[in-house]
Amino acid sequence: MGRAFEFRRARKEKRWANMAKTFTKLGKEISVAVKQGGADPETNPRLRVVIQNAKAANMPKDNVENAIRKATAKDEADLQEINYEGYGPYGVAIWIETTTDNPTRTVANIRSYFNRCNGALGTSGSLEFIFDRKGVFTIPAANINRDNLELMLIENGADEIQVVDDDLVAYTSFEDFIPMQRALETGGVDVASAEIRRIPNNTVTVSDDQAEDVIKLIERIEDDDDVQNVFHNMTDSQ
Repeated sequence: MGRAFEFRRARKEKRWANMAKTFTKLGKEISVAVKQGGADPETNPRLRVVIQNAKAANMPKDNVENAIRKATAKDEADLQEINYEGYGPYGVAIWIETTTDNPTRTVANIRSYFNRCNGALGTSGSLEFIFDRKGVFTIPAANINRDNLELMLIENGADEIQVVDDDLVAYTSFEDFIPMQRALETGGVDVASAEIRRIPNNTVTVSDDQAEDVIKLIERIEDDDDVQNVFHNMTDSQ
């Protein structure tokens, strides 16, 4: 009984920790969006997307409104979006997106993670040839006409559509991300998430043991408060 209770408590604490990290990440995205395009989601497409994602993540409305209000304050620190690129163990390419108020601190931390895990931080642009920047839309499709939806997605720039459980996942070029988002809004299509991802155009195959070493590095990076997203080109040998 005692062990079961401790297990449930540990799972609950981990769930709350993950939720808090997600909300912090979304808060930073809101701040950057507001700084770049203003506090009105009607005229700021990027802010609309972040608010949509915040709603899907069950971020309380008060938290969203507070993040917008905080971003408009004159004394609010400016956040910079900075990418870092490097190679982990076994030649796995790793792309890191950060949002930081102290780039000196962030780059020092990122470099230390690579060094401790037998990796190496590279120069800016060194992995551009490996990752394509894509828009990714996840759309619940359980109760809608999939044929009509797929046709709409194709007409508005989808270059790949996948079926994942009861969802359709549509991929667009980076340039078609906002037009697709507007088309879905106009069409009244509910979107579970809309995001920009770095999709690898070639992969590195690793064994299970090798994958564990790479995952240790990725987890260290993801635990950093300045890190928003981590992408890699690792695939397993199965």
